[in-house]
Amino acid sequence: MSTAHTASSATRNPDTRLSIGMIGLGNMGTPMALNLLAAFPGSLTVTARSRDRAAAALSAGAAWADTPAEIARASDVVILMVPDLPQVDELLFAEGGLTEAPTTCVVVVCSSVSPTGIRTTDERLRQQTDGRMHIVDAPVSGGTEGAAAATLSIMVGGGEADVATALPILAACGTPVHLGPLGSGDIAKACNQLIVAATMAAVSEASVIAERSGLDLDALLTLLQGGYAGSRVLETKKDRLVERDYSPSGAARYMVKDLSFAHAAAVETATTAPVLDALRAQFDGLVAAGLGDDDLAVIHRYISSPEQPR
Repeated sequence: MSTAHTASSATRNPDTRLSIGMIGLGNMGTPMALNLLAAFPGSLTVTARSRDRAAAALSAGAAWADTPAEIARASDVVILMVPDLPQVDELLFAEGGLTEAPTTCVVVVCSSVSPTGIRTTDERLRQQTDGRMHIVDAPVSGGTEGAAAATLSIMVGGGEADVATALPILAACGTPVHLGPLGSGDIAKACNQLIVAATMAAVSEASVIAERSGLDLDALLTLLQGGYAGSRVLETKKDRLVERDYSPSGAARYMVKDLSFAHAAAVETATTAPVLDALRAQFDGLVAAGLGDDDLAVIHRYISSPEQPR
């Protein structure tokens, strides 16, 4: 039996100081919402394109709001977990958006977005709300596994007061670390994605070489995980490579966006980045080949394709 509530009936948990809103209940957002409910019972209000997408959170005790503006009215902190900045801007500024609420709140953007773009959005948000609403950028790393286990690495940027408000809430989803002013979280995420993409590409290349040399891939990757080549990427993607399972837990095409942010940061800091340039070419090619909706591990298939240049 569902224990869902409407936003109008939601009451603040007496054991918590802040009420929380969340929009973006996909593969990452739903387990994060469940962890928030476990840590702060009765304090979460959600909305989505349909109630079906919010079913798990509603069954766990979240309140329902019909619009983002209703979320803002019910919440001190609103967490957004949507694909990119256009979706963030829509939730903030479109009809029924957060800015229509005459309330004060901190908007925590856990999406991976442009560092420059998030600063521009924050300026617009402050102007349209007379300073009542501010943004904290807090992209995450750890995949769906980390979201479910509440072990995400959360890279946080923003003003001291806003971050101080957001950190205890984000701690329910993993380990949040304040890295600097607004945009710092997204710069950190771009650096993270550079490392993830490089590792995934290297593991995939090594796997193709090993397989074509007649090695048992499962045995090899298990062995490598115990040495210097071991990594979280290898740990979580090993079985996918061995079984050629490219079903999406997160779409590979998002890496194109993330690597473009890393490239912009490299240009801004006058950093020569040959590895980044090579990775951008690989992932651009992967998406052009129609593989962008598959899991990140699909780069293994792309590298092993006979159409790829040798």
